[in-house]
Amino acid sequence: MTDTATTPTHSPTRDRLNYAALIVMTMTSFVLVTAEFLPNGLLTEMATELGVTPGQAGQTVTVTAFVGLIAAPTIGLIVPKMDRRTLLTLLAAAAAVSNLVVAVAPELWMILISRFFLGAALSGFWGMSLAVAARIAGPERLGRAVMFTTAGVSLATVAGVPLGVMLAAVADWRAVFVAAAIVTAAVAIALRWILPPVPAEGAPRIALLLDTLRRPGIAAGLAGHVLTVFGHVTAYTYIRIALERVEVDAAGVVTLLALFGVGGLAGNLIVGAIVDRHLGVLRAAVPLTVAVAIAITLAAPGSVPVFAAAVVVWGTAFGGWLIVLNAWIARQAPGALEPGGALVVVGFQLAIVLAAGIGGLLVDSAGIVWTYAIAAICTAAGGVLFSLAGRSRR
Repeated sequence: MTDTATTPTHSPTRDRLNYAALIVMTMTSFVLVTAEFLPNGLLTEMATELGVTPGQAGQTVTVTAFVGLIAAPTIGLIVPKMDRRTLLTLLAAAAAVSNLVVAVAPELWMILISRFFLGAALSGFWGMSLAVAARIAGPERLGRAVMFTTAGVSLATVAGVPLGVMLAAVADWRAVFVAAAIVTAAVAIALRWILPPVPAEGAPRIALLLDTLRRPGIAAGLAGHVLTVFGHVTAYTYIRIALERVEVDAAGVVTLLALFGVGGLAGNLIVGAIVDRHLGVLRAAVPLTVAVAIAITLAAPGSVPVFAAAVVVWGTAFGGWLIVLNAWIARQAPGALEPGGALVVVGFQLAIVLAAGIGGLLVDSAGIVWTYAIAAICTAAGGVLFSLAGRSRR
């Protein structure tokens, strides 16, 4: 297979983007990511009513990452010929059912099983979103289209999860999941009505994933992706401990995390607007900026303004990471957007799983300073590897 292959799902160049379809993709990613992390703000209430510990209740989030690692490369294999608009509609419907089951399930094990379907829906959406974005916008404006799909993640970070916490303050946690189910069902209907038909790229197979990995630069680039996300997730997971070095109160912690989310949304918009023209520069600039920002938070103990500025820069840079990555892989493997998108998701989920295990060991054994130092080094190494992998196409 060569890098000059064309993608059957690409539509002809259009004078105007189909913004309605792109907004529906934004809303889909928003509701799926919000549902994924809703338990984070409801752990105490869930644990109390279910009669489990907060740690056990927290597995409702962990299970989605593990499922995503498995589901991302296999969903396309299970339904190789299904129109991707229909597939995304069914995945959103499955997420709605998952939220509804969480709302009524009396036992934790039932909730964990239902969250399995949410994890599959989330990873399936991300695995297919690259091909769908290409169908909506065409290859020449793919970066801008991906900006819309990833904007939902930033919106969920800034508003989605806090909204769940606010709703829980005035309503039962089960009512929050009922509301999530209703909104997700509405999004499923919108997907069906607004998205254009997106034919499958062909009969996918495991060999196609391997063929995609063998393309020049893909394996090295994805290794850089894993290192970059590993460094980011390791540092961000323990940002609360890092904040102890600057002595901020609870309100300050909330403010700094909100700044990270706002930065992520800004980065999503900025990078999305320029990635199609400046991919070569962004391949190095985005991950290396994340690494520098992590290092600054480490090097500025006691300085709240410096820490806050670093957090904003960190969020802004990482907010553009998936846009850069997807735009790059689309140019490296234009005829294999579905397996390429699946590999991106697998790499992301693998990095999360590794960060959850190794990051915890680092914090416990070496402390937060060494943890952040290693995170910054891994992110920088990932950025260098990614920027050198393959070649950027204009």
